[in-house]
Formats: sequence, structure tokens, C-alpha cells
Amino acid sequence: MDTIEQRPVSSDHYRWLRRELADWQAEGIVDAGTAQAITARYLEVGDRHRRFSLGRILLLLGAAFVGVGLIWLVAANLDQLPPLLRFVAVAAIWLALIAAAELSRVTGAVRGSLRLMAALALGAVIFQAAQSMQVPAYSPALIGLWAAGALAHAYGFRALMPLVVGVATGVVWWIWQPLWDNGSVSGAVVGFGTSGVAAISLAVIHDRGLTRFGQVWRSVGALLAMISLFVAAVPYTTTDGFEWNRWLLIALVLAGVAAGLAVVIARGRARLEPLVAIGVLGVAGLMVLWDTGTDTAHVDLADWAHAAAGVVAFVALAVALVALGTLRDNPVLTVIAMVGLVIFTTFQSFAVFAAIVQGAWLFIVLGLIFVATGFLFDRARRGIAASLTDADQEGAAR
Repeated sequence: MDTIEQRPVSSDHYRWLRRELADWQAEGIVDAGTAQAITARYLEVGDRHRRFSLGRILLLLGAAFVGVGLIWLVAANLDQLPPLLRFVAVAAIWLALIAAAELSRVTGAVRGSLRLMAALALGAVIFQAAQSMQVPAYSPALIGLWAAGALAHAYGFRALMPLVVGVATGVVWWIWQPLWDNGSVSGAVVGFGTSGVAAISLAVIHDRGLTRFGQVWRSVGALLAMISLFVAAVPYTTTDGFEWNRWLLIALVLAGVAAGLAVVIARGRARLEPLVAIGVLGVAGLMVLWDTGTDTAHVDLADWAHAAAGVVAFVALAVALVALGTLRDNPVLTVIAMVGLVIFTTFQSFAVFAAIVQGAWLFIVLGLIFVATGFLFDRARRGIAASLTDADQEGAAR
């Protein structure tokens, strides 16, 4: 019988699972052997997520370097080999990595590193094929093909590392393709916003079976939503040069379809996630349409109102992400929210408020804002965590 690969879960989730299994045994739903088999599928890790050991980090870092090196070799043309032989060599390396990762008996971090190298090597195969057919290497279509192949690998073998590569390249394609013929900053806001809606919606859909994949989609969607709102709130972002094209319309339609499916499939408060993502896209669009000018040397009442609205919207999104990260046991969301808020507040302070609050006073005001925000964030996180603990204890008591 094949060895079951254990899934790491937090200590809180592991204790909750043990309590639930104990209740199910008492009610006769499962027997002791079944409960033990279910427990064996999960590995308890500490609150600091010690699963990221030094060995795992080095394996993944080495895999990333090898994959990037393969793409670099293709970019260097491998002039000493004819085009067909170059393609065969790169394709053979890719197939060998696929076979080693999926057909051999390696497990854990070693399999993850092989999968990462295979997903990156796929990019080298695609770029080499394009080079052989005289297709421009800077075409976004190649990134799209790379993303499609990596995602097919990820879902075909339930592989997390190819998913990361596929999501990263897919987001690049999603945003780059509409801007290929007619690029504008406001078009980028639409690209980031629609990709954020789609990613969050896919995360909610994945919660019904592929929770680990959902965590990746949710983290990426949160980052994209924050970027879209960040860019939209910048005083220099206007509608100059913006034109709707078919790719932007397709992105808007696909994001709407994904959000609709997520709302239909999701249960309870999970339905709020795609709706909030749509709200962020709407606010970002309104911020772009609200043009107060680009002269930050002279700040008037309209500039103050625009900056204040952007700050309020961004802080609200950051608080929502902290709450979501606590509810979903996903600390990445909390990190994204805090880092994004620091960068956004600093940028807005120097871009808008520096004309009014100058010199050392600007740093003092900025520091006080960070201290107050950090205090409120920590209180909110602790309150949510305490509420979840109380709810679990009540459920166990029943």
C-alpha cells in the first residue's frame, strides 16, 4: 500500500479535528480504526508553521535557480546547437523532470522541488519552440501558454508548486495581454482588479475540495486587489489614454462569471469574499474616474478628499484581509495587508500630505499613524481569534 502524504495543519485545526472525531466515535458515526486513519492523513505543525524547514527552503530555492537557468539558456539561444536540437534537448529535460516528479517514488520536499523545476522548464520549452518558429519572445501569448501548461500539471497531479508557477504566469498574462496594443495606467487598474476578483472567486470554489489550492488563489487575489486599489488611489492615475478593448471586456466577463459561480457554490460568509472583491474593483474604478489633477505641489480640498477616500478604502480592505486571514488560518493574508498598508500610507504621505506636513513632523505623524494602526490591527486579530476559540469550545461542548 502506498504511503499517504500527510497534509500539514495548524495546531488549532488539528485539535479541532481530534475533538470532532471523538464526538463522531461517541455517536457511532465512525469506528476507532477509521478515526485513526483520518488523523494519520494530517500532520500537526506549530503556530509558527515550522513546516518551512531549512532543507525545504534550500530545495525549492535550488529548483527555482535551475528552472530560471534553463530559461536563461534558451534566451541565450544556445548558438552552438541547431534550433531543432535545442528544442529536443530542452523538451527532454522537461519530460525527465515530469517523470521524476510524478512517476518516481520521491515524496515531500524533493517531489516539490522537482515539480517546481518541471513547471519552470515548461517555460523554456515554450520559449524555445517560439524561437524556432520565429515568434517574438516578448509576446504575452507565450506567457499564457506557459500558464496553461503549468496549471494543467498542477490540477492533473494535485501539485502545489506548478500551481504557484501557473498562477504567477497567468496573472502576468491576464494583465499584460489587454495592455499589449493599447496600454494605460487605468487599463492596468482594470486588469489587476478583474484578476483579483477571479482569483478570490476561484479560491472560494476550491474550498469545496482543494483547500491548499484555494489558499494560493486567495493570497494572490488579495495581493491583486490591494495593488488595484493602490494604483487607483495614486493622484497621477487618470483615464488619459484609456480605451476598452476586447481583452479588457473578456477579463471583465470572466471575472463576473467566476464571481457568480463562487456565490452560487459557496456557503455562509464565504459568499462575501467575491462580493468584496467586486466592491474593491468598483471603488478602484471610481477613484480613477475621480480626477483631481496631478499637481501635488498645491494640494486643495479636492486633493484632500481624494486622498482621504483612498486611505479609508485601503484601510478597510486591509482590515478585511486581516479578518479573513484569521478566519481562514492564512497568515499570508495578514502579512499582505500589513505590508501593503505601510507602503500605501508612506506613499500617500509623501505624494500628497508632504506639501502640508513637512520635514520631521511628517515622519512623526506617519509614525503615530503606524502605531495606532498596528494597535488596532492587533486588537482586531486577537478579538477574531478569541471569538473563533469560543465558538470551537461551544461546538465541542455540544
